[in-house]
Amino acid sequence: MKSSETLRVVPARYPLRLFGAAIALFILAIVVQSVAFNPRWEWSVFAHWFFAPAILSGLGQTLLLTLTASVLSIFLGVLLALARLSPSWLLSGLAFSYIWLFRSLPLIVVLIILYNFSYLYDRLSLGIPFTPLTLASFKTIDVLGQFSTAVTGLTLVQAAYTAEIVRGGITGVDHGQFEAAAALGLPSSRRTLRIILPQALRAIIPSGFNEIISLAKGTAMVYVLAMPELFYTIQMVYNRTQQVIPLLMVAAVWYLLITTLLSVVQHYVERRLARSSARQSASRQPASPPRAAITPIRS
Repeated sequence: MKSSETLRVVPARYPLRLFGAAIALFILAIVVQSVAFNPRWEWSVFAHWFFAPAILSGLGQTLLLTLTASVLSIFLGVLLALARLSPSWLLSGLAFSYIWLFRSLPLIVVLIILYNFSYLYDRLSLGIPFTPLTLASFKTIDVLGQFSTAVTGLTLVQAAYTAEIVRGGITGVDHGQFEAAAALGLPSSRRTLRIILPQALRAIIPSGFNEIISLAKGTAMVYVLAMPELFYTIQMVYNRTQQVIPLLMVAAVWYLLITTLLSVVQHYVERRLARSSARQSASRQPASPPRAAITPIRS
């Protein structure tokens, strides 16, 4: 073979991949045509109601429920996870019982029970058990209104799932980290908060954000409380106008936007944690020793 000849690079061909892409484009074209050109979707009605004040008010309630229940469930879930991992059999048993109970009950059942809690207890009191001493007492119907009942129900159920996610992240940390933290003489709370939990975050964040996204969609369940959040408001409107499909599409698109925003936040948080972990790994690597100069030996 002559040196002047050049090698011809032939790109690899994937006929099945091209066939699959063509089929996918064909199906996508069918879906777009059926949705865009079918007058029964009533896209003019969709555009009319998408930014309507009543819809935006319901959307605000949904976002407030999601934010409040997420913060409270994370706080309670972390406490439950730590109690679940506690060497105390009492704390561990109580945390396990809580997680078992609220992972077993459907959210809608919890919400209805809480909304009818005043039937069981006329007043909610804080005091010392088995004594007449009462520190505070409130009417149940005043404490558990629509919003407070929705937040309480969402928090109680979501905290059980969050606790298991946090527990799994903590147990996934290498056991040597626990031993190293204990060897430093740090108290247990400081070891957990400053050494173990930061390392467990990389495993907790993806599943945790999935639960927050599920919580945002689960707020639709509070319609049973007649609370004017997004889905209940949509129901009220289409029951009056009988324009069911376009109004359900309004709700679907708003839920898509909420979950997309949460997914974007998850992406940036995970990337930030990955960069931080990479910098820490680089800082822990020992510097390479300087190379020794080689002196030739003259005979």
